Amino acid sequence: MVNIIIGSTQKPLASEELKKYFQMESDLEGYLYIGYPIIGTVEGAYPIDALWISKKKGLVIFNLVENKNIEGYEEIQDDCANKVESKLKGYKQLVKKRQLCVDINVITFAPFIELLTDYNKDYPLCNINTMTKCISEVEWKDQEYYNDLVSVLQAISTIRKGKKRKEVLSANSKGAKLKTLEDSIANLDNRQSQAVIETVEGVQRIRGLAGSGKTIVLALKAAYLHAQHPDWKIAITFNTRSLKGQLRRLINTFYIEQTNEEPDWDNLQIMHAWGSSGGGDNNGIYYTFCALNNVQYRDYRTARNRFGSLDPFGETCEKALNEVKSNVMEIFDAVLVDEAQDFSPSFLRMCYEMSKNPKRLVYAYDELQNLRTQSLPSPEEIFGNFENGTPKVKFYAPEEGKPQQDIILEKCYRNSRPALVTAHALGFGIYRENETNSKTGLVQMFEQHSLWGDVGYEVKEGTLEDGKHVILARTASSSPEFLEKHSDIDDLIIFKSFKSQEEQNEWVAQQIKTNLEEDELRTDDIIVINPDPLTTKVNVAPIRAMLFEKNINSHTAGVDTTPDIFFAENNDSVAFTGIYRAKGNEAAMVYVINAESCYDSYYDLAKKRNQLFTAITRSKAWVRVLGVGEDMDKLIDEYKKIKSHNYTLDFIYPDKSQREKMNIVNRDMSAAEKNRVQKSKINIENLVTELENGEIFLEDLGEVQIARLKKLLKRGEQF
Repeated sequence: MVNIIIGSTQKPLASEELKKYFQMESDLEGYLYIGYPIIGTVEGAYPIDALWISKKKGLVIFNLVENKNIEGYEEIQDDCANKVESKLKGYKQLVKKRQLCVDINVITFAPFIELLTDYNKDYPLCNINTMTKCISEVEWKDQEYYNDLVSVLQAISTIRKGKKRKEVLSANSKGAKLKTLEDSIANLDNRQSQAVIETVEGVQRIRGLAGSGKTIVLALKAAYLHAQHPDWKIAITFNTRSLKGQLRRLINTFYIEQTNEEPDWDNLQIMHAWGSSGGGDNNGIYYTFCALNNVQYRDYRTARNRFGSLDPFGETCEKALNEVKSNVMEIFDAVLVDEAQDFSPSFLRMCYEMSKNPKRLVYAYDELQNLRTQSLPSPEEIFGNFENGTPKVKFYAPEEGKPQQDIILEKCYRNSRPALVTAHALGFGIYRENETNSKTGLVQMFEQHSLWGDVGYEVKEGTLEDGKHVILARTASSSPEFLEKHSDIDDLIIFKSFKSQEEQNEWVAQQIKTNLEEDELRTDDIIVINPDPLTTKVNVAPIRAMLFEKNINSHTAGVDTTPDIFFAENNDSVAFTGIYRAKGNEAAMVYVINAESCYDSYYDLAKKRNQLFTAITRSKAWVRVLGVGEDMDKLIDEYKKIKSHNYTLDFIYPDKSQREKMNIVNRDMSAAEKNRVQKSKINIENLVTELENGEIFLEDLGEVQIARLKKLLKRGEQF
């Protein structure tokens, strides 16, 4: 059976007939790519209509005829063959003594011409009826090169390959280990490649863990669509300001790699979600929506004052949509949204409404990186219904030969298995001490059990059901072993408690000096993260001062750099950051300072734990989780339990009522809500004290109020 990957094509009718043929021919095998690859030439982008790779037949390029005009098809075949040969010769594993070890065959497929006569036998021309005969005449003797050929074509891009490093002096240094690690993950895997190419005429969702390559896939997808349709207006948007520079670099690199040209940045726009006046880099999706539709624009401060601090952006997007209703200006041919977990459904609806038919919207998100402590609803809920009641967006079960609407990237290429399981265990509170009057120490949990499988876990013991004991473990395929084998486990992850913040700061400064001078790491291999964004500037200042004394440059991302830049452009400065700017970025060595603030919290505990999860998962090699005092000691005890369970998740799955209680107790609250809860607690405490002291009596409260109170207390017993 042939695995069919359907990309974007300007020959949809002939492509559909080619797809149908390969679906019917069950004896054939390999991979059929439609709308891929795109070859970079001196004239610019050269898209190949379709390409088939097979162990028996080798490489076959299809030149597709959309109508009945076959004029000049011989020249087109020569052009295709020469360009693909030139590209493949750049890969040493496919070349022997200057000769390409892969035969390049070209077939012109004209499905709408019923009778084909008098064509040059050196230039195969066929329709549905003669395709089998054409293919039967293709042979390939050098089948031992098949796996290398597949690898080269599926790799799409070596965009993951790190910046060139200086020659390492020690084979056992961290710098040497990191170089080996980066070389191992330079190419995209088959699943990622498929996610880049497959194009849905409608809404597509891409899900994956931190480090699964969502941002890279989305950037490459934007560049791929731009190369195929340079006249399209495409927007790629995001939440974390510092992602802009990274996205621009990824898109530019891939586009030049594929086309030998720079992108047309007027047609491919990298836009922040919010945006502001001034145009250019200030532009954003929401600002553009308001300007086009004559709706009042609100900046962050205005929106927060109007809607509160819990979700001002979501509320202001909802308000803008309601004002315009169904008369939205549609300006984009495709919109791609990164970090969708950080947005309210109203923003995704805004992107959808700004897209022209057939509403090409791709949104990528991570269930477990959500700092807003609420998962995205289903597509049906997000995008709503038409007037007749049918959903605007509906995801169907995957069908053979159709691009997938819902793609899951379950393989994690950034975090080692121990680091990822540690982050999950702390984020969910798997081994957290039970609270008083509670059956569990869990902080949050998936409503859908199946999501654990989606993010790369398997049931090792027990049952994945409410109220049942279960042990979950990472699979070998979802967490590649080479990510953890380069270093000892006690070097991959270090949890350390200090007596004072000053002691912590001195330790971090000295370790960074060692990283740079002895471990052969570069400054841009290191990130220092302070989880609480409100205290970052103050908390990182002493460490930065110590580094300055050691002649080591540093910067606070977004403060000493422009908001769009995370790492210093000259690569000679260590990045310090709060959690929000850390998102979407990664480094080999991550220091999480003042982590004790994430152990417990009277309010927003799920949010605090999510911050710790996000900080740990920024690391692609080594992570140090550091803090001060009793809460840090307790966090270390929690980590010791994770380690003693051999980095598995061993817990009793909370039932619905327990999950509801977690959502209430650990919910994210605005400042006004916190004040109201605190005031109510003081009031109830005063009431209980006065009742106990006999200053007032129950009868004073009245029968109705007592009955209501009893009912509420009884309802609470179920938790």
